[in-house]
Amino acid sequence: MTLLLVFVFVLAAYLGVELISKVPSQLHTPLMSGTNAISGITIVGAIAATAAAVTATQNAHDKIGVALGVAAIVFATINVVGGYLVTDRMLGMFKKKGDKK
Repeated sequence: MTLLLVFVFVLAAYLGVELISKVPSQLHTPLMSGTNAISGITIVGAIAATAAAVTATQNAHDKIGVALGVAAIVFATINVVGGYLVTDRMLGMFKKKGDKK
């Protein structure tokens, strides 16, 4: 189980780096704002993986799976919140100078 979680983590990290490095800088912020909902699915997957590891906790190897699952939840949450903050800042650049809302 832990080996599968590590494999998924390494594969996701590799694909993320490859995909983001191919996006021009002008499109990075709009692309990130459009994928915040999809990033929310990452949180659901991390919660499911952590729940599976918690129910199977019998030895030290499964505790590593729980730790990796909790780390995945934390990092995915940071990604979603950061994405929305950047989107809010980006949309703020299009407001008129007199508008406060």
